[in-house]
Amino acid sequence: MESKNVILEKEGKIAVVTINRPKALNALNSQVVKDLDNIIAELETDNEVYVVILRGAGEKAFVAGADISEMKNLNEEQAREFSVLGNKVFRRLETLDKPVIAVISGFALGGGCELAMACDIRIASEKARFAQPEVGLGITPGFGGTQRLSRIVGLGKAKELIYTGEIISAEEALKIGLVNTVVPLENLMDEAKAMANKIAKNAPIAVKLCKDAIDRGIQVDIDSAIMMEVEDFGKCFTTIDQKEGMTAFIEKRTKNFQNR
Repeated sequence: MESKNVILEKEGKIAVVTINRPKALNALNSQVVKDLDNIIAELETDNEVYVVILRGAGEKAFVAGADISEMKNLNEEQAREFSVLGNKVFRRLETLDKPVIAVISGFALGGGCELAMACDIRIASEKARFAQPEVGLGITPGFGGTQRLSRIVGLGKAKELIYTGEIISAEEALKIGLVNTVVPLENLMDEAKAMANKIAKNAPIAVKLCKDAIDRGIQVDIDSAIMMEVEDFGKCFTTIDQKEGMTAFIEKRTKNFQNR
């Protein structure tokens, strides 16, 4: 069923997913999270899509956070259920076997910052702003912020940002490694699509296995991680694309990858 809250568009091998609640600064309520889950499920089985771009509607916000009006009156059990839902969907996005590029035009606060961190790559406009401001509302981050932020920017900086709730600029986010690049707002989607197309030109199974090796390997010791890389490296040699890529290189011709 088509959702008005989350829109999926396809441009060749690239899917563009838009959180579409601009009047609410794309705030995440439970229905939006469920709609996003449905979109991710569709992308999981779409072999024609090689790269995903995730953005918020309008220029003011990527996602300004979870919907406080919905959260305000939750009891402990309901709050846990909401956190479980958000974490399940964000983890599903994080483990999607396609690279996901977050395009951040404005505010990425609370759940919005957490959603961006569940993506592989983050491209921000100069006007973007980031924070985990939950302590100012009497709560902790609930959609993975306490876990992903420290893995991305380091333990000390993550604790500083979470304990203070400070909002930081795009330039500061770039400095600490929270985003990959910062560009003028008018160039934001062009930059994201250029990167997505660059990724999509490569062998999609190899890209998928690179993501698998990186994401699984970062969770374990180096010796175990190297064996994961060995495993994924070997899998590449069962594919038609490996044969095509190496043959085309030797023959000095353009590659024709088939995702097989």
